[in-house]
Amino acid sequence: MPPSLTIASILSLLQKALANRNVAKALGVYVLYILFKYRSTAMGAKPRKDIVGPRGLPLIGNVITILGIPRNQLAQHNAMMHRKYGKVWCYTVPKIGRIIRFNDPDILEHVLKTNFWAYEKGALLRDNVSDLLGQGIFAVDGHQWKWQRKLASHVFTVKGFRTYTSEVFVQEGQKVVDYLGKIADQGRVIDLQEVFYKFTLDSFGEVSFGQSFGCLDNPEEDVEFAAAFDRMNTAVFNRLFDASWRLREWYTGVDKQVSRDKKIVVDFALGIIRKRREEGYNKPQKDLLQLFMDSEGDDGKPLSEEMLKDLCLNFIIAGRDTTAQALSWMFYLLHRSSVNRGILPKLVSEISSSLGNSSPTYEVLKQMKYAEACLYESLRIYPSVPRNLKICVQDDVWPDGTKVYKGESVAWHPWAMGRNEAIWGPDAEVYNPERWMTGEKPSSSKFPAFHTGPRTCLGQQFATVEAVTIMSLLFRSFTFELMDPHTEPEYTAGLTLNMAKGLPVRVKRRV
Repeated sequence: MPPSLTIASILSLLQKALANRNVAKALGVYVLYILFKYRSTAMGAKPRKDIVGPRGLPLIGNVITILGIPRNQLAQHNAMMHRKYGKVWCYTVPKIGRIIRFNDPDILEHVLKTNFWAYEKGALLRDNVSDLLGQGIFAVDGHQWKWQRKLASHVFTVKGFRTYTSEVFVQEGQKVVDYLGKIADQGRVIDLQEVFYKFTLDSFGEVSFGQSFGCLDNPEEDVEFAAAFDRMNTAVFNRLFDASWRLREWYTGVDKQVSRDKKIVVDFALGIIRKRREEGYNKPQKDLLQLFMDSEGDDGKPLSEEMLKDLCLNFIIAGRDTTAQALSWMFYLLHRSSVNRGILPKLVSEISSSLGNSSPTYEVLKQMKYAEACLYESLRIYPSVPRNLKICVQDDVWPDGTKVYKGESVAWHPWAMGRNEAIWGPDAEVYNPERWMTGEKPSSSKFPAFHTGPRTCLGQQFATVEAVTIMSLLFRSFTFELMDPHTEPEYTAGLTLNMAKGLPVRVKRRV
């Protein structure tokens, strides 16, 4: 700072200015104008009377209300607000501005498909999640997103599914069966969600990076990478609600934990990349990592280690977390005290008649429609990605007439949509796989568990086959008993719907 602009000199100039009555009056008028203009919204958010929502405080909007919501009640709170205000409502927070929330399929179709290019992830979201996702596919927009998606799409083919089903999912699934067999013989209680995490991580590692993570080789041991990955997931999610998260993380020491976890996660991903470069790749079909390693960036050069690392971590969160959580919530729904007692026997009967004593194959699994219905119905009620956010980059008008201005954020909650009677009927909160057996599947804008539009999940069929594979193997061999069938599990704050305390079950061999 130049000598003429020291703190003391600035304060002196300010004191002299305030001593001038005209300047003081002008400043006072300006302050009153700002307080009046933003009397119920966060500063910088254009006041609007055409959208309903909770009244905020001057200059800070609704931030105190939002920070007061328990992180394990965010989805329930949003659903409650939709019941109160309808399909579209909003609030404002500092730095982010106005967030317009909606739970209408027609609007979702417009935002994610019809007018796709008018909405982006945005710089603020990228900044908040950069420690975990970097410049990977789930954090970027435009050309960066487009070429990553195009390359990844080559992996998710029908031919690939057949290979993965016979060679990877069954192989890793049999490890789970062997492990649970020992647990059943010992009469022990086990966290089934943790088992699913190990299964999906090993399976996805084998399919995408050519190597298992080894989680199921020693199931009793914690996986350092997975634990660090989960902590970072929670940390970056909490940033989305706090404009001053850097200060908070520094004050609480979370920043140091994030740094330690980031090193663990990054070192692991880089280890996979460097091992591949040293050992090469000689399989006939390229896996996800090899596709990216053989591709070029905008400069015509091979992708850097940093870019490859980001790609690895993005696909790990997609390939591990979402499917494991979908399986966990489905097993909870099938065994909770309030479930329709006819569902599980029908599922087991389909598995028995379809498989017999044979190993699952792609062709057989695709015929198991009731198993798929059980999975999709659980995703309807407990979507693995329960909430999502984008920023408007050009003025827009929604099908219901709602105006959205450039710079405003929009958010939708598959959790709230799945419980909306206007969308699913009076039994919206009832776990009923039969609704998927009518022959007409709901549109992806009505059932957005796998997103919709150009960003529709590439791995939808991949995840479905993986989940039905492990379901068929487990239900053919075991019965399960929830330790607390009367209480809905809590979830943790995160980008995905992780059960906070796992899913404790008692496993018994099927007789």
